[in-house]
Amino acid sequence: MTATINFASKASGKHRGAYVLGALTLLLVILMMMDTHTVKISELEDSGEFSQQRFGEENFPSIQEYIQANAISAEELAAEVLEDAGAAGQAYGVAAGIGHIVPVTMTGVAEAGQSGIYSLDIEGVPDDITIRVQTGPVINGTTLRDATGDIAFGNFTNQIEYQDAGAALNEEMKRQVLEGISELDLTGKTLEVVGAFMLLNPSNWLVTPVQLNVSE
Repeated sequence: MTATINFASKASGKHRGAYVLGALTLLLVILMMMDTHTVKISELEDSGEFSQQRFGEENFPSIQEYIQANAISAEELAAEVLEDAGAAGQAYGVAAGIGHIVPVTMTGVAEAGQSGIYSLDIEGVPDDITIRVQTGPVINGTTLRDATGDIAFGNFTNQIEYQDAGAALNEEMKRQVLEGISELDLTGKTLEVVGAFMLLNPSNWLVTPVQLNVSE
């Protein structure tokens, strides 16, 4: 008995299989598209997740206002720091870790700087105290975050967010205060500064500004 192979039948079966597979693939793609949700930036910002930019924009103005309102002149502060740094920190600053962050105001001539940090020659401040000011482009530390004592680790989900909060405030300060200044050579210029610093070493202050005016 001779077996007859129906090639046409097998071929049509293959085609039907291909059609079915294609239809199933198309259906799967459609279902995936229906399940996809495009998330806008505004939706992310309203989701409750931490946003560095938003945190800086919302919190820097009040910190700036606090430092401006509570700043003591460098000349007056220097004398008290040399007499008793701990007492001066408690009197004028906010406890932060192992020291106090103190708001200060000063006017001085910028000496040769390095990496955007300038020492200031300030009349009335003893020579055994060095006062430096950060002008960017890199701003180090968490002085602005800790200046008021109102921003605590417990306000954040984790240590990363807490550190990001400090960076966010530094960035916002740069945008509002140091725009157009951080790229300049300020040597020999007169700087009017309102800012804050961590009082650890009585003879070496590194001030982070919240207000900076430059004149010849």
